[in-house]
Amino acid sequence: MTKDAKISINRRTDIISAAIEVFAETGYYIATTAQVAQRVQISQPYVFRFFATKEQLLLSALDVSWTRIIKSFRQVIETASSERLQAELIGTYEKISESHRNEMLLQMQAQTIQEEPIQEAMRYGFREVRRMVLEAFRQVENSNPEESTMRFLARGMLGNIAEAIHMPELKDK
Repeated sequence: MTKDAKISINRRTDIISAAIEVFAETGYYIATTAQVAQRVQISQPYVFRFFATKEQLLLSALDVSWTRIIKSFRQVIETASSERLQAELIGTYEKISESHRNEMLLQMQAQTIQEEPIQEAMRYGFREVRRMVLEAFRQVENSNPEESTMRFLARGMLGNIAEAIHMPELKDK
């Protein structure tokens, strides 16, 4: 890989990271690519060199956040004992939510955006997480894998709300 290609990949990553922050802080519809550019200390046209539209930038940001969750859950599923599977999945998601709070807030916002490409990105992420967790619960011979999966997803959603509105008692076990 050439030096220019590495710089380009790094700059693209920087733009996505800045977009996650800006979208999470101000909301997708209010946020501008100029704010994203300012956060990275580049020109707005340079953002458009990598992303033709603000929607494409959002889709890339969502992809980053879903990829992080899916990869982390795969690692847990591959290594956790059957007795610890659910607890380790919950712990992993809590760690992601704490260390990548803006990604969680971004996903929460994206759930309400009605543009079809964004809806599809959210459906993809939820489908993949649901599929992985359901299959993992089936493999450990959970007595009711469908119910356990739904509870896990519901707990995650409630945890997101608790974080977003600063109400930790919603997460109390």
